[in-house]
Amino acid sequence: MKYIYETHLHTVEASACASMPGEEYPAYMKSLGYSGIIVTDHFFTGNSCVPNNLPWEARIEKYCSGYEHAKAAAGDDFTVLFGIEYNFQGDEYLLYGVTEEWLLDNPDIEEFSREQVYESVHSIGGIMIQAHPYRERGYLSAIHLTPAVSDGIEVYNAANPDWQNALGYEYALERGFLMSGGSDIHNYSLDNMGGMSFPYPIHTIEEYVKAFMAGDGTPVFRRDVHDNSTIFRPVTEDQTLMVTKEKSTLEVIWH
Repeated sequence: MKYIYETHLHTVEASACASMPGEEYPAYMKSLGYSGIIVTDHFFTGNSCVPNNLPWEARIEKYCSGYEHAKAAAGDDFTVLFGIEYNFQGDEYLLYGVTEEWLLDNPDIEEFSREQVYESVHSIGGIMIQAHPYRERGYLSAIHLTPAVSDGIEVYNAANPDWQNALGYEYALERGFLMSGGSDIHNYSLDNMGGMSFPYPIHTIEEYVKAFMAGDGTPVFRRDVHDNSTIFRPVTEDQTLMVTKEKSTLEVIWH
């Protein structure tokens, strides 16, 4: 049996672009075949809906509420873990292994450089994965690639076109990075979804970090999730997710 985990998920409680409450995710994701989720709401440096005029403790409590609501709604057979999506100049990172306590202890984190975030995450045993590295949007002016502060690359992001995912796959393959997959889900409407498949169950974020870094996870995708006849498949089974003749239309900046 394969255990599939959503690694990139947003709730309405903390992400301005989301429209689905945390408490609704466990039942929905379980119905699609997931064994668990990692809630990765946009942090304050990104598309957050958390008011910035609150005391730090109140901001963190609000930020973590989507995760807390999802965890409270999950049954004993569904895993809900905590993560963060952190933005710099349009380049975003999925932080795994961090905690609410870590956020409370770093009230100046919004001023951290990429290297400082990376070092702080590593200091508590966490990892930093660059999300959708070749994503193009109208509000982005460049692509920032950061091999020195990345423990892995999100090579499949269900919210992105196949060719942008393929560019990320080619980048990860060329640099020898561990590969991640996720949906970047914001609500029920997403038709294609992704995640990470493991041969054993994951119960804690520490277990996820260890399993990922051991290379035990496989990035997977599923087309038309609302069609019950479809299944999750490894990214390596679809050439359009691995190879593309298209090139980025944005300037690529290396850090």
